[in-house]
Amino acid sequence: MSSVTSAIQSARINLRTTPQAKATIERAATMMGATVSGFVLQNAYEAARRVVADDDSLMLSQQAFQSFVAACEKPASPTPALQELMARL
Repeated sequence: MSSVTSAIQSARINLRTTPQAKATIERAATMMGATVSGFVLQNAYEAARRVVADDDSLMLSQQAFQSFVAACEKPASPTPALQELMARL
């Protein structure tokens, strides 16, 4: 059992669905040896983690990555406006 379903559960999610979707979810939960709540929670949590991970990731081409690394290794000189701003801080 994962940490998602084994932790003390105090937050609640309510949802409505079609009878067909409910029956399919119940069948899948039974096939997995899980409760409907546990099945829905685990699968929704895994999907949510993938969405968040995809949003947190940045994919670059090899050329873009090399340009990024070069910019990090040799940053541009500060402009007079930036120097003035930093002096005020």
